[in-house]
Amino acid sequence: MTHGYTTGTGPEPAGAPYGTSYGTPYAADPNAAGTPYAVPQQRTTEPPAGPAAGAAPAPARKPGRDRYLDLLRSIALVRVVVYHLFGWAWLTVLFPSMGVMFALAGSLMARSLKRPALSVIRGRVRRLLPPMWAFAVVVLAMMFANGWNPTEDPDHGDTWGLIGLFNYLVPIGAPPYPWHVGSQSGLLEDTWAVQAAGPLWYLRAYLWFVIASPLLLWLFRKAPWPTLLAPLGLTAIVGTGLVKIPGETGNAVTDFAVYGGCWVLGFAHHEGLLKQIPRYVSVSCAALVMAFGLWWASNHLGPDGWDLNDIPLAQATWSFGFVVILLQYSPSWQELPGRLARWDKLVTLSNNRAVTIYLWHNLLIMATVPIIDLAYKLPFMQSERAVGALDGAYTIWMFALVWPLIGLMVLAVGWVEDLAAKRRPRLWPNGTKRAAGGRAGARAAHRG
Repeated sequence: MTHGYTTGTGPEPAGAPYGTSYGTPYAADPNAAGTPYAVPQQRTTEPPAGPAAGAAPAPARKPGRDRYLDLLRSIALVRVVVYHLFGWAWLTVLFPSMGVMFALAGSLMARSLKRPALSVIRGRVRRLLPPMWAFAVVVLAMMFANGWNPTEDPDHGDTWGLIGLFNYLVPIGAPPYPWHVGSQSGLLEDTWAVQAAGPLWYLRAYLWFVIASPLLLWLFRKAPWPTLLAPLGLTAIVGTGLVKIPGETGNAVTDFAVYGGCWVLGFAHHEGLLKQIPRYVSVSCAALVMAFGLWWASNHLGPDGWDLNDIPLAQATWSFGFVVILLQYSPSWQELPGRLARWDKLVTLSNNRAVTIYLWHNLLIMATVPIIDLAYKLPFMQSERAVGALDGAYTIWMFALVWPLIGLMVLAVGWVEDLAAKRRPRLWPNGTKRAAGGRAGARAAHRG
């Protein structure tokens, strides 16, 4: 759903610092004596040889980041950049990034709620707002410099335009922005503000989930299955037009319903409910739910075809089933295995700067256009053949250029995420210094 915003995914604004566990071991089966799980857990490596019976239990898993979940978040961020750049509707089916991201956030929120709820909510909000303020300062300055006056905007006129600006400080609703600002012949197209404000809808949905999480988690522990499935039922009511809630309130309620199931699935992952279900049962049921989502989508295709963002019930059911399978097979890596290890630094960087990447990527995609347009003025680009070649590869050049621009933005404002988390500011937190420090410590211990 766009609601006037560009669709896509969002990061987990309140990610735990590296070295902090995503969660506790899965909940024990109360009916099992001396066994921590009701169902044997998936192994990612063969167990070491040892006494078959009567042996002492293996030591507990060392706390640390779950690199499998970190990898999922990184894939989701890359997918949303590619989706916003190329506009391929089938990407919403291939990898429903938003559902995945809300599930990861829900799992982390369940872990955090071992502490007092008010302090957890305050911490989440604190980590979310400063990066948003840095973004809002730049975007609002650009809007005002191009002549936008919120009190005279036909869509946000009078005092409501000024009141709506509060949503750039705390995203409890939809922030106002002009649909057209500046000139069509300007440096950016005149709809740039719509694209730039696109990611802010996710922050609103995330804030709603954070505030509701203490109650949702309490309900989940009292009645897990009704709480898990209720968002799908709500989506069938408000996401299909059966009950229509007008305006941005309706959009917010629909978002809450569509992705509420994935958020509660994060609770189920943390609490161990998924691991208590035989894998063949959960995967089979998830496949049926996903099949229903595709069937529903096939009969309710929007203007962009198979773009599930335009089909709420299909998005909710497809994302729900997809997330169940991802979390059911979750191997809980402490390190990325095999060839994935070469991506370790980028995965670490993207998780430490997820909010920055998400907030700024749309604006940076548009910024590639005037940069590439400079190539048309080069001396060797004056032939029709050269111009045609650049025209044909224009989007590819945008894709190649947006990543360096994202890197520059990480350097420029990414450190705000560290300040929001009460950490020492870092320019490029890809884990290199941490690893180097660990190796130096190991060498010192060996010398000693």
